[in-house]
Amino acid sequence: MQFQLSGQQIEITQALRDRATSKLDRLTHLDDKILSLSIVLSIDKLQQCAEGTLTVKGATLHAEAKEMDMYASIDALIDKLTHQLRKHREKVNDKHQREVREERQYG
Repeated sequence: MQFQLSGQQIEITQALRDRATSKLDRLTHLDDKILSLSIVLSIDKLQQCAEGTLTVKGATLHAEAKEMDMYASIDALIDKLTHQLRKHREKVNDKHQREVREERQYG
């Protein structure tokens, strides 16, 4: 999996990089076919923003989180991406199971 962490008008410290990479296990645990993850950190007035794009086979998932703390933003972003990835996996599995049922029924 390719992982990219960048910042807009903010320096990416080692602590921020460590926090983001430590949270990757939650995503890779759900789906080992993740192609890439790109996270952009920025500051918008008093809000700390984390924006992420997750690419998996068959879909591109995008989420954004704004909190008062950058670490909380990263956590919220990963939570949102995890939720989206779960929904995507359920949708793919349901479709596959429906196709198998129809094949058995009509085949």
